Amino acid sequence: MMYSAKVMEHFASPHNVGEMPDANGVGEVGNQKCGDIMKMYIKVENNVIVDVKFLTFGCGAAIATSSMATDLIKGQPLSEALKLTNKAVVEALDGLPAVKLHCSVLAEQAIKAAIADYYRRQGIDPTPIVGEIEDCEACHCH
Repeated sequence: MMYSAKVMEHFASPHNVGEMPDANGVGEVGNQKCGDIMKMYIKVENNVIVDVKFLTFGCGAAIATSSMATDLIKGQPLSEALKLTNKAVVEALDGLPAVKLHCSVLAEQAIKAAIADYYRRQGIDPTPIVGEIEDCEACHCH
């Protein structure tokens, strides 16, 4: 299985790793089939993701996609972060082997789950976002 140089770089030295005690949105998703678990922490101010961290228990591709996804949403308004697709994450990593594409889906779902949690804490109905997570058929993360 061949990984791009960017995947290897993000796997070897992932960005934004760790817990965030003062996060105001936390999302956790998992894929029972492969055992990958992704936890995403976001800090939102004025509807902008000012900080983001992740913890991922999984393969190199899961770690690399989490790392790249956090880079792509950091500093973005929530509306933009919600538009981030797993395809965009894969493209930013210069591709992933087909058998590892589900890892990028997990990264997209973890971001949506964290934003949904943020909305819940703000008293905003997260149903439109959570609906998208429930519809995820590409992986078996629920």
